[in-house]
Amino acid sequence: MIAIGIGCKKGCPAQRIVALVRTARASIDDAGAPATLFTLADKQGETGLHDAAQELGLPLVFLDAEILRQASGRAITRSDRVMAMFGLPSIAETAALAGAGPASILLAPRVSEAGASCAIAGSREP
Repeated sequence: MIAIGIGCKKGCPAQRIVALVRTARASIDDAGAPATLFTLADKQGETGLHDAAQELGLPLVFLDAEILRQASGRAITRSDRVMAMFGLPSIAETAALAGAGPASILLAPRVSEAGASCAIAGSREP
């Protein structure tokens, strides 16, 4: 299973998120592995996230900020803006790492475009 972390600005359209997820997945050799989208619980009201998950056919899981903070030491990207707003170095990376579990590693670090960001993590456990 791979965990796809998503960050987005308020009102980000689904098509931007979908395009970014497809680009990020194409950059790794996941051989069609099952995937789940993860993001910060504060983003539950973002219609674009819900619509993107539906279009991609993937489950969408909202995680509490504290769970993302526990994974933040493994993130490699740091956004001063995101840090000031949410106390996290990167929503996409920490969501992916938290979603993939405590032994996870980044398979694709954060990429951002047009108000959306995406990172992919997988577990080192068999």
